[in-house]
Amino acid sequence: MNRILKIVKYQIKDNIRSKWLIGFSLFFLIISYWLISFTGDSSKVILSLLNIVLIVIPLISIVFGTIYIYNNKNYITFMLSQPINRSSLYSGLYFGLVVPLLISFLFGIGLPVIFNLGIFSESWIALSMVFISGVFQILIFTALAFLIATLNDDKLKGLGISIFVWLFFTVIYDGLILFLLQVFQDYPIEKLALGLTLVNPIDIGRILTVLKFDISALMGYTGAIFENFFGKNIGIAISFLVLLFWFVLPFGFGLKIFSNKDI
Repeated sequence: MNRILKIVKYQIKDNIRSKWLIGFSLFFLIISYWLISFTGDSSKVILSLLNIVLIVIPLISIVFGTIYIYNNKNYITFMLSQPINRSSLYSGLYFGLVVPLLISFLFGIGLPVIFNLGIFSESWIALSMVFISGVFQILIFTALAFLIATLNDDKLKGLGISIFVWLFFTVIYDGLILFLLQVFQDYPIEKLALGLTLVNPIDIGRILTVLKFDISALMGYTGAIFENFFGKNIGIAISFLVLLFWFVLPFGFGLKIFSNKDI
């Protein structure tokens, strides 16, 4: 544990100065301030932030995480020559990147919110869900980035796979759902749609927040099925469990592969 903490501390000091993370934080700071100042409606601000969070955070997390591993190849090789457990190194690298990402995200959105708490007095639970969804997206897509980079030694290939994964969850997935609805419109496909919802952490993050709003139009087809099948409270609990699973699975696989890989 002490070795993990030392690696995390070193990586945080190194990553917190990254221009990527500074730009990441400033982006959310400017967007949040602009939405709050010019909209003034808490529901519109929350939903706008949610849409931005669920597009930008997965992209930044998976791309930056992938590049981060490739750029630290020499550091990883050096550390493996020391008497250090591979799982400790992998975990230290992961949390050494995740913590600065979380700080940048929470600071970027949190600061404007703190100065405008009044407009969120009746919707603070939904707002907290946006923060929670964002945190999970960072955890999940950084874990996916580490897994992809560990599986592929070629930087260009790994980066290409990472971008494809992001495109799949943000664009291709929705097209697939619409295609299935069109092709099987005369058949009951609710259970299939529900299953497809569980394989998309971005969609689950959206549902987690939207379940706190009483606006059925925002649910979308998969969200409506999710609510009808589980209900609101159980649906939120299921969403948490699915997102947790999406974090543990790629992180665990990446850790296992890294521990057995020749580097």
